[in-house]
Amino acid sequence: MIGIILGTRLEIIKMSPVIRECERRDLDYFILHTGQHYTYEMDRVFFEELELPEPRYNLDVGSGTHAEQTARIMTGVERVLVEEASDIVLVQGDTNTAVAGALAASKLHVRVGHVEAGLRSFNRWMPEEINRILADHMSDYLFAPTEKARENLLREGIDEWKICVTGNTVVDAVYQNLDISMKKVNILKELDLQPKSYFLATAHRQENIDSTARLREIVRGLDSIQKEFSLPVVFPVHPRTEKRIRELGVETNGIGMTKPLGFLEFLQLESQAKMVLTDSGGVQEEACILGVPCATMRYDTERPETLDVGSNILVGAEAQRILEGARSAASWTARWRNPYGDGIAGKMIVMVCAAARSN
Repeated sequence: MIGIILGTRLEIIKMSPVIRECERRDLDYFILHTGQHYTYEMDRVFFEELELPEPRYNLDVGSGTHAEQTARIMTGVERVLVEEASDIVLVQGDTNTAVAGALAASKLHVRVGHVEAGLRSFNRWMPEEINRILADHMSDYLFAPTEKARENLLREGIDEWKICVTGNTVVDAVYQNLDISMKKVNILKELDLQPKSYFLATAHRQENIDSTARLREIVRGLDSIQKEFSLPVVFPVHPRTEKRIRELGVETNGIGMTKPLGFLEFLQLESQAKMVLTDSGGVQEEACILGVPCATMRYDTERPETLDVGSNILVGAEAQRILEGARSAASWTARWRNPYGDGIAGKMIVMVCAAARSN
């Protein structure tokens, strides 16, 4: 029995190729949704849009401090794993769901596979960095997306035989889900946008949203881009981020703030944008794969491969640097090599898990 543990929408996206491969091979598996960011009822449409089977278990842990949320996830995961008698559990990325799922499983002596292992920002002020490190060191199978990630793991003393470089499931997910999006949505028409004639922005990281100075500068930077280029800046904004912007009283007339979008709509917008500005690790990867220039509104990144191939630059959180980054990156052409693999990561991960179950 393979257990797939996820709790955020990004985890659903990145695990979707793994789930599809389990379905294709008719394997004995289950999905456990922790509800770290949303309840399952709010995420149900996400599974439906991506044409994925519903989770067998829903914990609905909700929000809270890191300790509260992690404890609730561990308690729920432990209960399910005892009931299911799983052979191996898969967790993804750097969330509280990933670290709590890995810890609960390892305490029960259930083997753990960490999808997207070995990423490092080398900034331990980020809670995600702590989660990545802990999940890696508890895992029996480390599915590293790149050679650079593999090298990070080896430097930390993890046994080489535990590591498998698979590529990143985001490549599989982008191609598979972009095909689905073309059949189901037409967000450019809905927003009256022309391909390559708008900027796309996202901001959600705690260090940006909870800092008054940073958030103010980010909004000013995006407004400056709209004024200089005379092109729309589309900003799908989370309600919490929007609330913070309103509290600051920052002028946003030049920014097209929209409601949060479904993944299929966002992916379609992303694929046709002139450029992306973001603080999201996943969006950095997706833009690289789609051939869209990216400026990351952070001072470090756990996706250095995007910097190495020239699809991404770090611009921090000052308005002037954000504008200068847009000036630079908006003229790039997509001649870089995708560093994240050829879209078979999901198949490789499931192949390893299937072999592990027989041992």
